[in-house]
Amino acid sequence: MSPLGARLARQIAATGPLSLAQYMAACLMDPEHGYYATRDPLGAAGDFTTAPEISQMFGELLGLCLTQNWLDQGAPQGVLAEAGPGRGTLMADILRATRGVPGMHDRLALHLIEASPALRAQQAARLPGAVWHDHIDTLPEAPLWFIANEFFDALPIRQFVRAGQGWREVVVGLQDGKLARGLTPPAPLADLAHRLEDVPEGGVVEVCPSALPIMQALADRIARHGGAAIIVDYGGPRSLGDTFQAVRGHAFADPFAEPGRADLTAHVDFGALAAAAPGLTVSALTPQGDLLSALGIEARAERLGRTLTGPALDSHRAALHRLTDASEMGTLFKALALVAPGAPLPPGFAPAEPKAVR
Repeated sequence: MSPLGARLARQIAATGPLSLAQYMAACLMDPEHGYYATRDPLGAAGDFTTAPEISQMFGELLGLCLTQNWLDQGAPQGVLAEAGPGRGTLMADILRATRGVPGMHDRLALHLIEASPALRAQQAARLPGAVWHDHIDTLPEAPLWFIANEFFDALPIRQFVRAGQGWREVVVGLQDGKLARGLTPPAPLADLAHRLEDVPEGGVVEVCPSALPIMQALADRIARHGGAAIIVDYGGPRSLGDTFQAVRGHAFADPFAEPGRADLTAHVDFGALAAAAPGLTVSALTPQGDLLSALGIEARAERLGRTLTGPALDSHRAALHRLTDASEMGTLFKALALVAPGAPLPPGFAPAEPKAVR
């Protein structure tokens, strides 16, 4: 058992089981042993790879998408912000792709929301002049163009299993001295009463408590000052089923075996995100492959490929396939855009049908 696991086991023995959200928060962000607090998790030497690390095309196209929306809203003085910037690759690609847009880099101040000291150091090297925040609610009160890629999937979740007309919460306890999943006694939950209509007996619903204040703060800023948000992650229009998982060394792992040494994530409930921003106009939930195609990734790939040969060209083509194909990231990952009422949606996004998201 890892040092963090041993400490959590002692805590559970003394005070009782942890909710899954408490367990995730400790595993990911414990200052001494937390996964994100102590390492760079990305790339071949890490545990997983995100879309910006696969190809520059991802950041270039999303950057131009946000920039066009900034222009469509009058190119005001404001903020360009990213939540969970990783190594800074996505934002570096955005800034490179938009450096020819008159006034953009002068008029949009760069702000990053990042809790990991290890990743902040890498971001500082790539993104000089950025301002860092621990939380979204300390961003400046100004028009905001915001992007988050694979950010919400790492926020701690609670899990509930339907039991008749009530719910049993998944908790982390001890079994034979080891960390193990357990269940609380059934109880009715007012917040999940509406899910009794669509969740079968024994079905699982996941709730992300920390996502809601983030979305509310984001919505408040955009509603007051203008701007847009683009959220890209894996998930769907609502939570249904157990999606909690651990990844280590680019392979699935036991989430309870070595706390603090594996990435823990869950699919994003995009319907809940949209419901937390009732004052904004929300786009239809768009598969990543469809969005990138609408933004011109095939043409961009063809142009970049003209100068490549051999293994470099093969790698470039594989990156395009991985980002857009339905068998890879093309449909598993979704994108959602949000703007103030009356403002145009960013290119590539269509308005949501009534009640289509939730």
